[in-house]
Amino acid sequence: MQIRLAEPLIALSGIGDLGRERKTGAAARSCFIACRLARAMGLPDPDVQDVFYTALLQHVGCVGYAQETAAIFSGRDIEMNRVGSLTDFADPADFFNTFIPELTAGTDILTKIRLIAAALTQAPKLGPTIHRASCEIASVTAQRIGLGPGVVVALRNVEEWYDGKGGYQGVSGTDIPVVARIVLTAMTAMTFHELGGADAAQRVVTQRAGKQLDPATAVAFAVHGREILNALDAADVESELVAEEPEPFVHVDDDRLDEIALAFGQIVDLKTPAAYGTSRSAFDLADRAATVMGFDRREVGRIRRAAALRDIGKAAVSNRVLAKPAALNRSEEDEYELHALHTQRVLARATDLSAEAELASVHHEREDGSGYFRGLRGESIAQGGKLIAAVDAYLEGTHPRVGEPLPPQAACQQLQQLAGRGALDSEATRAVVVAVTGAEVPVRRDWPAALTERQVEVLRHIARGLSNKQIAAALVVSPRTAEHHVQDIYQKIGVSSRAAATLFAMQHRLL
Repeated sequence: MQIRLAEPLIALSGIGDLGRERKTGAAARSCFIACRLARAMGLPDPDVQDVFYTALLQHVGCVGYAQETAAIFSGRDIEMNRVGSLTDFADPADFFNTFIPELTAGTDILTKIRLIAAALTQAPKLGPTIHRASCEIASVTAQRIGLGPGVVVALRNVEEWYDGKGGYQGVSGTDIPVVARIVLTAMTAMTFHELGGADAAQRVVTQRAGKQLDPATAVAFAVHGREILNALDAADVESELVAEEPEPFVHVDDDRLDEIALAFGQIVDLKTPAAYGTSRSAFDLADRAATVMGFDRREVGRIRRAAALRDIGKAAVSNRVLAKPAALNRSEEDEYELHALHTQRVLARATDLSAEAELASVHHEREDGSGYFRGLRGESIAQGGKLIAAVDAYLEGTHPRVGEPLPPQAACQQLQQLAGRGALDSEATRAVVVAVTGAEVPVRRDWPAALTERQVEVLRHIARGLSNKQIAAALVVSPRTAEHHVQDIYQKIGVSSRAAATLFAMQHRLL
């Protein structure tokens, strides 16, 4: 089966919206503005197509630095992403009038003090690090799902400022690809259009011209911006955006759709170390268990993709909840449980993922009606959904949010106990247990990117968030040796951030 790549990517761009606490479809609206602006500037169709995909993927990597951001800003990683997109960090007045008040809104006095201290000491140097992680993840993902070099390069540069004072590479002026310059202008316009209408959008774009934004693109927006924004307001962007992609359209088959599901599931896995590798594990286990249950080939594909994507709604859940090293209180449980609803809403935006959306949305429903978010009972849950629920319950044992992971046999016993109490479907549980206990252990002969056995060991430490000094202690080597290992690994796999290295490790099943 062949489908337009644009449709699932329009839907999955919602991961970036969730991770930045934006209205659903913000990335799609930015894409609409960017494509119209690119055409107004006379860009040829191949470049407009690069603009289309760059704008959609621009912020999908924003969850990649959530662990570190949350540690610095008292668990407020999502709030940090949101307010960061509103602030002109080159303007001290905007830093104090926008960033500080928005970041500390609704917190108690002690938290306010901690957040202000962190903002004053950490924010200036944190920006480039966040941009590096976000851009690398988006760029690596674009390459992984088969998009061209124009998109891959633009995503690496999409946070670079015209004056060279933003981003993380220090690229400036027309050395920044024109696709990236247009997308950054469109995102800025969209953000302030939502806050204050067309006047605000045009004012901010003009103010930031020559600093954050390309002057030529800003001039084009001054001329054409109001017309573009009026068209945006009149459009049903969710359904009409596919028309903005120039021909020839990009199509994907089931194998490539599998890779897309894994790629985006693994992006959200980056939120917390406990989740590293779970999307791949869910994909593989659901594939084997669905085969055990006798589903036909097409349905097996839907089930394994839904399993990989089941937790993408966690992009909307703050790390102060996801990574809390203790039981959640009631309000935290409410926030956490909404992730299944967010998953359903993101996936349901793509007609070609409607089956996956329904299956993924029920992964926390239970046979006895005790699950969430709908509280469905057995007869209301599709059999494929029951299977994904059993897969997820197994992975909650082997990859717990809190506590020590269970070995496979103990996790299977826990799964069978849940089925015995009527919480999980007995047939789905049996299939998962058979898939786990009957699985062959793969034998590794060659590591990817010519990594050595030692470098794979170091990469696993990098993924856990260890510093060079901590890696040195774990390996009983000097910090300088550990640093050499890290730099060699980054060079071999073509990244320069912990988040992108972790994504590589998950993609190649190294964790």
